[in-house]
Amino acid sequence: MLDSTAVDQRGRTWKLNYRWDDIRHDLVAGLTVAAISLPQGMAYALLAGVDPQFGLYSAIVVTAIASLFGSSSHLINGPTSAISLVVFSSLAFFDPDARIEAAEAMFLLGVMAGSIQILIAVFKLGDLTRYISESVILGFMVGAALLLAIGQSGNLVGVRDRGTGDQNILVRVWLTLTQGDPFNVRAIAISVATIVLALALRRAVRAWRLPQMDMLLGLILIAAAAFLLGWSQPDVSGKTAIAVIGSVPASLPSLHIPQIKFAWVSQLSSSALAIAFLGLIEALAIAKTIASQTRQKLDYNRQCLAEGIANLIGGFFRCLPGSGSLSRSAINFQAGAATRMSGIVAALAITVALLLLAPLTRFIPKAALAGLLVLTAARLIDVPRLRYAFRASNYDAGLVLATALTGIFVGLDASILVGFGLSVLLYVPRAAKLKGAELVVSPERVVRGRLPTDPPCTATILFDLEGELFFGAAPELDRYLDALRQRAVADGIRVIVLRLKRVRNPDAVCLERIEHFLREADRHGMTVLLAGVRPDMLAAMTNLGFADWYPSAHVFPQAGDDADSATLQAVRHAYDIVGDTNACGHCASAARANKTDSEGSLYYLL
Repeated sequence: MLDSTAVDQRGRTWKLNYRWDDIRHDLVAGLTVAAISLPQGMAYALLAGVDPQFGLYSAIVVTAIASLFGSSSHLINGPTSAISLVVFSSLAFFDPDARIEAAEAMFLLGVMAGSIQILIAVFKLGDLTRYISESVILGFMVGAALLLAIGQSGNLVGVRDRGTGDQNILVRVWLTLTQGDPFNVRAIAISVATIVLALALRRAVRAWRLPQMDMLLGLILIAAAAFLLGWSQPDVSGKTAIAVIGSVPASLPSLHIPQIKFAWVSQLSSSALAIAFLGLIEALAIAKTIASQTRQKLDYNRQCLAEGIANLIGGFFRCLPGSGSLSRSAINFQAGAATRMSGIVAALAITVALLLLAPLTRFIPKAALAGLLVLTAARLIDVPRLRYAFRASNYDAGLVLATALTGIFVGLDASILVGFGLSVLLYVPRAAKLKGAELVVSPERVVRGRLPTDPPCTATILFDLEGELFFGAAPELDRYLDALRQRAVADGIRVIVLRLKRVRNPDAVCLERIEHFLREADRHGMTVLLAGVRPDMLAAMTNLGFADWYPSAHVFPQAGDDADSATLQAVRHAYDIVGDTNACGHCASAARANKTDSEGSLYYLL
């Protein structure tokens, strides 16, 4: 059996010595999470444009499966606003009345996204998510929040959505508000009352440190008020004064094979990819944030696998695709959850609530859920972080704007892909900036960077390179090496020390450039010494057969912790080669000292 020590060291969160304290904490946390999952599950399904039952099914199946297979003790999975918005955007090619076809496509979308996440975990590609800039995520959240609020316009004012699936959401909202039915004053009153009450309850919860059930309590109170006023009760014709959610079947999610249409697959492929990456980013970021406080060691690859399994299985149980939820995970942690069992408790509590309370959902006004979603939208925008990103650099500001605008005018699935593409495109030129600097041996016999006041050395050239040595840096590398060769030929310099300690990840293109430089220098009677050669570059040179034509005595590998000794050894060897012919005034004294005190004559400072 694993004890608590094994849990911490191995990143496991199941405790076979499951104590009563653990049970009590997980029960309290799980029930608290369930209380907020009920309104959120229905609201996020409404946000995605599908029936509320699918959001509740996701809060059961996706939550339980991810908790069962996951790594984090506190991460709660299920429907989220960001994923729901991508789902809504991906299903936009369906007409508003094609609800059955849209639901089937959503189930297929969950299977596709889950399969991609599982493949990412199997091939251990979860680290790819770190190449998506934080600014891209900020931009996505801004676009998602605006679309969330805009998309609820019809429900807020109590009118039916207009437009077709081929139209942009902005066009559809415009048609809804300008060419639709007259605004429903009762629905507007419900929306405003919901927002005001939810804000008041949130303040009370924080002030008195109460369980975070403000959303659920607010929804219940508003639904009760609408019922007592008779607004949510059908009249003799079967119509209600305001639009309501409708009955949610009091049944558990059952096995269902999604329809597979190849036309849908092509339409949903980019959205599935966006959901897969966005879901992993959300889940891993939340898990890392909480783990930084609990000191739990996470298995990120295992968490990626859990996300994929949850979405894959959820697709076969008519679930809305999901991910890690920031609000529910934070509540789970703050409520004192001890293990992943809290997530399973939450799923079981939602199951019981669904069976017992499902008939009452037909009295929940759509305007009330829309009000809660508007509040969610406002909380998605992190104003301090946005301000920080805009002040940091034009690069970050551009990524935020490009991602947000793409999400609004094209689609949220495209915004993630565009943001990722821009991150890569903008990163490559920055990574390709190879830096070069000349070094000198000062009169104090110190190897340091050359100052403008230092006279030029006519005996040797000491040159330092720093940066990524990949194909993108090849033009910069060519420029530095050509300048070195031309100067050496013009000044009659016989020895060049090329310091490579701070170059990384050499590829075939740059290695070929260095080989050409070494061969050309040899034809001109010059000796090039390579100082501080890192193990990866040394291995690449060995594989390419440098030793067959380039003397091993001219290579000074980086040696252990004393990384600068290779540079000093190369400089001493350069003076040995130059010998008594060194006529350079400022380094001749250092060369003479090198002969008399080879152990301590040179020092390194850069």
